Amino acid sequence: MRNILFFVFISLFGFSFAQQDSTNVYKKRVLETAEVDFLSSYYAQEGNNASVTGGIGTEELTDLTGTIVVSMPLNADDVLTVDVGFSAYTSASSSNGNPFDLSGASYQGSPWVTSSGASASDVWTSLNADFSHSSDDRNTIWNADVSFAAEYDYTSIGFGGGLTKLFNEKNTTLGISGKVYLDTWNPIYPTELNAYDDVNGDLSQGYFYGVSILDEFGDTSTDWSPINGFEVIKDKARNSYSLSLSLSQILSKNAQFSIFLDIVKQQGWLGNPLQRVYFSDVDNYYIGNAASIPNYTSKSNTDVFHLADDIERLPSSRLKVPFGFRLNYYLNEVFVLRTYYRFYSDDWGIQSHTFNLEVPIKLSTKFTLYPSYRYYNQTESDYFAPYDSHLSTDKYYTSDYDLSKFNASQYGFGLSYTDIFTKVHIFKFGLKSIDFKYNYYQRNSGLSANYLGIGFKFIKD
Repeated sequence: MRNILFFVFISLFGFSFAQQDSTNVYKKRVLETAEVDFLSSYYAQEGNNASVTGGIGTEELTDLTGTIVVSMPLNADDVLTVDVGFSAYTSASSSNGNPFDLSGASYQGSPWVTSSGASASDVWTSLNADFSHSSDDRNTIWNADVSFAAEYDYTSIGFGGGLTKLFNEKNTTLGISGKVYLDTWNPIYPTELNAYDDVNGDLSQGYFYGVSILDEFGDTSTDWSPINGFEVIKDKARNSYSLSLSLSQILSKNAQFSIFLDIVKQQGWLGNPLQRVYFSDVDNYYIGNAASIPNYTSKSNTDVFHLADDIERLPSSRLKVPFGFRLNYYLNEVFVLRTYYRFYSDDWGIQSHTFNLEVPIKLSTKFTLYPSYRYYNQTESDYFAPYDSHLSTDKYYTSDYDLSKFNASQYGFGLSYTDIFTKVHIFKFGLKSIDFKYNYYQRNSGLSANYLGIGFKFIKD
């Protein structure tokens, strides 16, 4: 299958590979020949704070991605890069958008049990294209890019560009770039809220017909209603605008230092309409086994579900400002130190620090080992509270633990194989490198994840 995809891509863009630039025959080309990258990764996580079920419940998720990146020299100065990717996931928490499966609310559900609802899995697809041009002296580079992505509940169109200037005999590099993403939600709501809206609050009709709704004491009740009768999303746009500035300086033959600053502005619907919120100052209502209500937050609960009070609601704007630096130092022919630090702040009350250290170890002329460690911590958003802790008088609220206070560590290693002579071939393309990476990630909230990634780079002879 990989060979077939490879052949299709090369055939599609082959006309560009054959072009020659007769006006710049004496100029060194920015990219000597076409390059093709095949990238794939597998990600699996588990935890107990699912935002779809209000901050409790299984967070089991698996994700498989695949990407093909084709870089093509159009002439001595210009390069076109196109990448196509997909991400196919299955999610226990997302499946509980409808915890009662497909047969109606008379079936029992639980935050700790995976549903077979339509939101249990999906495929995200993307297409990106970037054109870059270098000046004759290679001291000025500008680029422009466009992108498109789609998933079951949103679509995204992006475009941007950047300018890079090299000074001081190419020892100093300044960069500026901007991006715009125009996203549109196709809102998917929790089943009980969507059903309530469909029947205008009449619990004897539609999805709720013949279903027993229970109060917190296990008695049948018809008093449940979401806060404010549940207001659907009116503005379905979510737009992002970013400006990035960077400075890189070669300090010596062994050291390189760089700093960066990003300014990101988001506007529109910034919450997730599938994520439930529960309020501590309103009565609780359930569907399922009354005997399990007292142990609702325990994993032993497999047959009762708490009906939502509302979906998460967040401000319609957010300003993010990350600032950081990198320092790379060449110790000797075997060891290199790569360090990274980032400080992040936004107007939702979150501040964070990220530290990363990677130590490439050259094992031979062809193999390099990359052990790494990353530490991250952040403060809590002004709008976060755990399960059933918000007040109904709050204007904004979420129980998404990505916006909670936590710290996390990531341990990883990579192994790279490089063959500058490209002895292995597929068609007219030689294998230049193979890269493998593994990471283990763990938060103090209980979330943990494993990541495996592999990439192959081919170049045209």
